[in-house]
Amino acid sequence: MDSHIERVLWTQDQIAARVSDLAAQISAEFLSGSLPPVVVGVATGAFLFLADLVRLIKLPIFVDFIRAESYGSGTVSSGAPRISFDSKLDVAGKHVILVEDIVDTGNTLSRLIAHMETKGASSVSVCTFLDKPSRRKVQIKLLGKGKFYRGFECPDYFVVGYGMDFAELYRNLPYVGVLKPELYK
Repeated sequence: MDSHIERVLWTQDQIAARVSDLAAQISAEFLSGSLPPVVVGVATGAFLFLADLVRLIKLPIFVDFIRAESYGSGTVSSGAPRISFDSKLDVAGKHVILVEDIVDTGNTLSRLIAHMETKGASSVSVCTFLDKPSRRKVQIKLLGKGKFYRGFECPDYFVVGYGMDFAELYRNLPYVGVLKPELYK
């Protein structure tokens, strides 16, 4: 599988250090809150990031999942995300932290923030492992006192590993790498 990777962008150790930093930031900023935040992982890509992150957050939290689909088996977002599996926890009056693997165009994230607003969330923050601002088509508007936490800024490459896939493969790589173009073109 390593032979399918053109180059590694972030190693397992670099990922672990950055996730620890993000968890410390979230822990510090939500320490004085009256209600525990609801951490909602966006399936399936964020599952490894979510698991590592929540184990390092040093305060009580609720954890849930939501699934939004916009890629299918391709490499480009359809631009029309749909929620195919909703979170089950009541978020009304609570602070939600959406945990994403990657923010690309911003379409999916904007749809999820709006969805949490309709469910009554008092505020929505975003914690994304990777951010590709060069591909942004929609400005991200957080809700209430929401904050934007970013693991790494990602160059405009098609990346896999650490939960991120191509056609549901490569999620199990312990690092993030650039997939060789001949494997997806």
